[in-house]
Amino acid sequence: MIKSMTGFGRCELSEETRKVIVEMKAVNHRYSDINFKMPKKLAPFEIKMRNILKEYIQRGKVDVFFTYEDSSEGNVSVCYHSRIASEYVEYMKQMSEELNLPFDVRTGQLARFPEVFTIEEQQTDEEDLWQFVEPALRGACEDFLHARHEEGRRLYEDLMGKLDSMLRIVEAIEEYFPDIIASYREKLTDKVRELLENSVIDENRIAAEVTIFADKICVDEETVRLKSHISGARDILKQGFDSEKNTDSIGRKLDFLAQEMNREANTILSKANDITISNYGIDLKTEIERVREQIQNIE
Repeated sequence: MIKSMTGFGRCELSEETRKVIVEMKAVNHRYSDINFKMPKKLAPFEIKMRNILKEYIQRGKVDVFFTYEDSSEGNVSVCYHSRIASEYVEYMKQMSEELNLPFDVRTGQLARFPEVFTIEEQQTDEEDLWQFVEPALRGACEDFLHARHEEGRRLYEDLMGKLDSMLRIVEAIEEYFPDIIASYREKLTDKVRELLENSVIDENRIAAEVTIFADKICVDEETVRLKSHISGARDILKQGFDSEKNTDSIGRKLDFLAQEMNREANTILSKANDITISNYGIDLKTEIERVREQIQNIE
């Protein structure tokens, strides 16, 4: 399936005492650029997370947000550091003797000194935590992938419509071209007749001039190549839309074809000496630019 590079995915899983939320969003990017924002507790799993995301994402700037909550009673504990407390007492005794002051330290006062008591987080079972977080990450990836596929379907329909529009313009150029030649022949004949008055017009010379003119402005090669590029782009889109396989090269292929189409359109404009052909050429370039803009959204 064709996938857009933009998308959003979310998954939330919870147990009795803990909950994890994973959210993903992506925008266009030439390469794969993945950034994580997560609690310190989940940082050891970053490599595993990146390996999972590679299964779902080939290109795009992706931001992944983790929210993790654990309300279990055993999650933290109070630790008493007796060695630090003893050192405080020893130094205060020394200070009392040196300054000839009474030694009156109470337990409550000592307990308020830094680092005598600390609150520490209990050691986490990393394997158990990963078994809890991984399904949430994969769930967000699946939701994210679904959003990309839906946007890809809309891109497919829009691009096919634009290619149809381009084909109609090319066909209009082909249909109009004989009118240019006929008009030029008529104008040339009238001009020669005006100059020669009643003299006999050399039809062979007129035909030769018309042939030279027609060859100069002929865009047959360009329109044939444009039709070929349009057909190729349609085939690539159809194959990508119908295929269940990885389609990470579709965007690059289509971008190359769009560049070739633009080159042919520029050649048509450079040869045009007729306002109608010029307008067709401008319309063609406009459609090609719209196609190129949409192609940038395909993964």
